[in-house]
Amino acid sequence: MKLAALISGGKDSLYAAYLASKEHELSCFIAIKSKNPESYMFHVPNIDLVKLQAKSARIPLIFKTTKGEKEKELKDLKIAIKEAKKKYKIKGIVSGALFSKYQRSRIDKLAEELKLESLSPLWKKVPQEQWKEMFKEKFKVIISAVAAGGLGPEWLGKEINRKTFNQLLNLHNTCYVCTGGEGGEFETLVLDCPLFNEKLKIISSKKHWDGQAGYLAAKAKLIPKS
Repeated sequence: MKLAALISGGKDSLYAAYLASKEHELSCFIAIKSKNPESYMFHVPNIDLVKLQAKSARIPLIFKTTKGEKEKELKDLKIAIKEAKKKYKIKGIVSGALFSKYQRSRIDKLAEELKLESLSPLWKKVPQEQWKEMFKEKFKVIISAVAAGGLGPEWLGKEINRKTFNQLLNLHNTCYVCTGGEGGEFETLVLDCPLFNEKLKIISSKKHWDGQAGYLAAKAKLIPKS
């Protein structure tokens, strides 16, 4: 089945797309750039780097912008999905929803309206198991934003490998940081995964920190995998 993958640049959307690619054809990526950093639906930090991810994956990208107004932003997503259906003849969409009923219910509703299947391969997946699977599949993931007690500016740009994941687990036990990041505790950026033909390399970055939360503004380029 031909699918459009809703991609944010982070671990969940790309891992979901990767899992779906094992049984289906990824015909295009869809990314929405929100002008509202508090968007209910869309990942904001470094969303423009999805363009490099799509280029590396050799998958066409539909890239749209939205004001990010609650509920109204769904109309912009619907326009993008309709374009994918018309241009790439998709029969379904895949998203990286983990636990957010808000996000999944709205994506499912859009799919139903457009007579498409909605796939959520990560739904209710235990975050620790997901991380272990991603490590095994050689996903390279860094933290791009933090907004939770225990996660300071030193986490921005940090790669989550087996060692740093244990540190994250310790925070989960003390500060209730969800190791999936679904509650907005942190956001991620995927630099490499099996879908990519080249990997992303950060060439410059700047940390923005307000005392309680922050994000990493990064520029990147594609380089060969070693």
